[in-house]
Amino acid sequence: VPLREVIRGDLLPSNGPSGICLSYLLSGHKPYLDTATVHPNPIIYRKLQETKHLSITEQDLEYLSEGLEGRSRNPVAVLFDTLLHPNADFGYEFPPVLQWRRDKQQHIPHLVLGRATPGGAWHAMEGSMLTISLGIWMELPGVNYRDLTNGKRRDATSDRATPEEISSYYRNYVKLKGLQKNFVDNTYVTSVQKLCRGHEGEVRGYQQLQNDTHVPFSLFAENVVLASGASDSPVRLGAEGEDLPFVFHSISDLGLAVSRRKLDMNSDPVLIVGAGLSAADAVLCACNSNIRVLHVFRKSVDDPELIFKQLPKTLYPEYHKVYNMMCSQTYTNVAPSSALNRPQAVSNMAGNTSVSLFPDYTSFPEHCVVSFQSDMKCLLQGNNSLKAFKISMALVLTGTNPNLFFLKGQGQYLGQDPTKPISCTQNPIDIHPYTFECTKEPGLFAMGPLVGDNFVRFLKGGALGIASCLLKRLKKKGKLIKFVLII
Repeated sequence: VPLREVIRGDLLPSNGPSGICLSYLLSGHKPYLDTATVHPNPIIYRKLQETKHLSITEQDLEYLSEGLEGRSRNPVAVLFDTLLHPNADFGYEFPPVLQWRRDKQQHIPHLVLGRATPGGAWHAMEGSMLTISLGIWMELPGVNYRDLTNGKRRDATSDRATPEEISSYYRNYVKLKGLQKNFVDNTYVTSVQKLCRGHEGEVRGYQQLQNDTHVPFSLFAENVVLASGASDSPVRLGAEGEDLPFVFHSISDLGLAVSRRKLDMNSDPVLIVGAGLSAADAVLCACNSNIRVLHVFRKSVDDPELIFKQLPKTLYPEYHKVYNMMCSQTYTNVAPSSALNRPQAVSNMAGNTSVSLFPDYTSFPEHCVVSFQSDMKCLLQGNNSLKAFKISMALVLTGTNPNLFFLKGQGQYLGQDPTKPISCTQNPIDIHPYTFECTKEPGLFAMGPLVGDNFVRFLKGGALGIASCLLKRLKKKGKLIKFVLII
């Protein structure tokens, strides 16, 4: 097939925890019940005892998953999680009930393509933040997280980890498990399509070399796994002026402005849009740098779906600090004594009354951005009012969506609702619940955020489901599966 270099955009790495975990299972590592342990759930323990001579990948995952409940919509994800972290949702830290054995005869040839080194997007995250999940929930099968991080403990939040610790753990995991030969770094996928002449799929792309040259490639695989994550494309507001140069969609842009001293306590406020953890991180970054903040979000502070209401205060004190400000420092609560000595050029366009601000942070619940203007002003819509503010920069942090540009129709036909774009929260890829094979495209699998599993703790279930499916097909065919490509 003639090769042509096509550069249409970046694909975030698939060599993050999803790809790493799947590579481990496809390399012949099989989970068995550890007979020296007892699972605290008597029903699942009884089921495991019935076929303890078989690996979990050889068993009926639907039968094992039946009746289990957890924080994932995918039953195999809940199953694998309870085997690796029994009763974790109740605050317990029981050891895994699995032991791992290597069967080289069960190795399935595969390659994992990634934009960077193994570890995926964790390499690019802000190093001073702490993970939402506990460090031990970020670990992959067969290697204890604390063993590789020297059991570091900091304070009451010590069981959480920094991105640097996590990326180091994943990088070392690949080396410890001898998986390096399965990973190809600095690769960018540009096209995935089914060949008419057979059941194989063709994956095209290029590899970027050190001298910045691009070497095109074309690979053929009997099975292709989508494990590219969810952080490709920021969700946009669709507001007028959103493309102006002072409007950004990444928290790293705020960090860059702070480090270059483009912002300080005398600057106009930074506008932060969103009510999730990324927006909270931006608020913390700005406040810690003595930069004033206007925080705009659509939801009410009493909305039960706010992420802050799901986080224990003892483990996440910094996020509860932001939530307390969201509730107590709203624009309607400003007392005259706490308002700025030099109010911003702010007007209530529904009347003549001006809006006062807190000196450090002011929240605007149940508001949305109407427009950004070239004179560095933003227009906010509240209940029956419009407000204009002079700002120094705007950060729109309302979520991200996967960019599946390399698939036909950007992969929209694969979604649970094929009339809408793929969204990890609103419209994930439609898969068979126990094999993770796409219902609309045999031979194409998806895992991780693309199927709604946004936490490392649960995306490992996708690896179990896919490996189990392929190993059973291998046994049924009586011959090796030619090749699996993880992108």
